[in-house]
Parts: sequence; structure tokens; C-alpha cells
Amino acid sequence: MELNIHYDNLWSESLAKFNQNEFNIDPLIESTSDLRRGITLLVRPNNKVKRLISEFIEELKHIDPNQYYYPSTDIHVTVMSIISCYQGFDINAIDISKYIDQITDSLQTTLRDNITFKGITASSSCIMLKGFTKNNSLDTTRMNLRSNFKKTTLEHSIDTRYKIRTAHATIVRFKSEITDPKEFIKVLQKYRDVDFGSFEIDTYELVYNDWYQTKKNTKVLYKFEI
Repeated sequence: MELNIHYDNLWSESLAKFNQNEFNIDPLIESTSDLRRGITLLVRPNNKVKRLISEFIEELKHIDPNQYYYPSTDIHVTVMSIISCYQGFDINAIDISKYIDQITDSLQTTLRDNITFKGITASSSCIMLKGFTKNNSLDTTRMNLRSNFKKTTLEHSIDTRYKIRTAHATIVRFKSEITDPKEFIKVLQKYRDVDFGSFEIDTYELVYNDWYQTKKNTKVLYKFEI
């Protein structure tokens, strides 16, 4: 219930801005000069869920094709941003095996969980799916990661930007002015409480990534089977 209240508060605040045509535009989307990189632990929905998400995205594209819509290959839920993206990060300067060891240890007590995407929420810069876990093992994993990395001297930036506590997936980012805000909002309202389905978390991926998790700039470093 607390998580849903959080999502709903985000939606209310963002909708008020959207109705005033206040969208936070990201000028770096698809920019070749954006060299921010980092490493992330994430999970990905299955194909059935991604198909339902794609139907929603196609409706938004029909209204405004000029925004940044995540392709199905890039849709994910961030478990933890281990090293938040920054310009100058060099993957060869860290020992990935030590990161794998810490994550493996953090996942020792992790049970398989399910994430259900039920409805949408937003911020001034993006549209997100509201994600809900079944047994809260995601929270346990995050606590373990925080505790274990805190004990090391490994480079990390866990919780430095914000303390992640949701299972949302970002699917749209604004890269230009919305051509028809009223119609765009109408489609958002249509999908406000739509059930996009559930998927089982049976694999965690450690990836080297850019800010938007684009496939061309993402490299899977290790997969952890649960």
C-alpha cells in the first residue's frame, strides 16, 4: 500500500505539470557526446510482458513520435546502480570479479520473486510502469548489497543519487516538446491502471551500461541464476 501511495503521489505531481505543458526535456538523449557509463544490477521482463508494454508505447508514438521510447530490448528494472553512470568511468580500471563475488554473496538468501506491472506513473521527465513484487525479496537483496559493499573498498555509488525502493521500469523519456499534450495525457490516463502482466525473477544481470541502458552500449558482465 505504501508503495502504491508513492507511485500515486508521483503521478499526481507530474500530471499537474503535464496539464501546464511542463515537461522536463533531456537534451542528452541519443547524443553521441554522452559518454557517461557505469555498472548496474538489473532484471528484465519476459516477452509476454514486453509485448503488452509495446502496445502502450505504440499508442503514445502515434500521438507523438518524437519522444524517446525504450525498445523492448532495453526495458528493465534496476535492482541497484552499483556505479552510477559518469563520464570518464573506465571498466578496465576495476576488478569485475570482486564485484561478482559481492553480488553472489548478496544473493545467497534471495528467493525467486515476481514483479507485476500494474498501471503507470510518471515524473516530469519520463513515464514509468508501476512495479510491485510478490514476496519483497528484491528489498532483501538491496539491503544485502548495501551492507556488503559498505564493508569493501570497491568503487561504488550505491544510494548516492537516491535510495532505490521501487520496482518501476522507465519506458518513455521526453526529448522534445509534446506536440499535443491533451491527446498524450488522454492515452496516459487510458493506461493508468492497466495490468501489463507479471514475470518471475529467475536471473539477475550485472551490466556495463550507458545512462539509458541502450542495447548497443550495454555489455552483460555476468548473469546470476536464482
